Amino acid sequence: MAKLTNAKIPRRETSPADMTRAALVRAALKLFGRQGFDGTSTREIAAEAKANIGSIAYHFGGKEGLRAAAADYIVDTIQTIAGQAIGNLQAPSDSEAGDPEAARAQLFTALERMVAFVVARPEAGEIVQFVLRELSHPTAALDRIYDGVFEPTHRRLCLVWEQATGEPAESEATRLTVFTLIGQVVYFRIGREAVMRRMGWRAIGDAEAVKIAATVTDNLGAILAARKDRRS
Repeated sequence: MAKLTNAKIPRRETSPADMTRAALVRAALKLFGRQGFDGTSTREIAAEAKANIGSIAYHFGGKEGLRAAAADYIVDTIQTIAGQAIGNLQAPSDSEAGDPEAARAQLFTALERMVAFVVARPEAGEIVQFVLRELSHPTAALDRIYDGVFEPTHRRLCLVWEQATGEPAESEATRLTVFTLIGQVVYFRIGREAVMRRMGWRAIGDAEAVKIAATVTDNLGAILAARKDRRS
């Protein structure tokens, strides 16, 4: 199994204004996820970001604009992770499409890198909390996340699955299988406290993430083997 590595997210805040804007987005992401949009005041966000309350209106036009910016931050972050894990989110090239072994290896790498980020990275918890809030009470922010991350990433993984197994990318079975692969990784984040208690872990860091990734990729291997047996 490939060694898990932490994907690097580009840092683009350079000027004081950029740094303030980034701090407000991260504060909003954290507080909206923890307390909900309606339960979070602009004063709380400004205090968390160590910024002037007026900077929210200046940079984002208000609280709703800040929620949209937090959604865009999630899109940019996950696109970077997904790009490193599974390549371009568009259709595969002709050279990619003809190599099932390479596609299978890509699936294993994708799951390992998902675990490294979703399970082990602290900021992933804030992202997941925010997204869960949006999934429970959808707003325009969820539309941005779905269109920018959920659908293209899922489609790309389905295409890789087709390359690996020969099963149509847009078949119901393929789409459900890919949701299953992603879902087991996400569970280790949303069920983090229960996992730590049951496993007797004091935390889930890189070492624990490697163990989780081994189990997740074992599951993938079993699914692929079953598909292969079914075709033979």
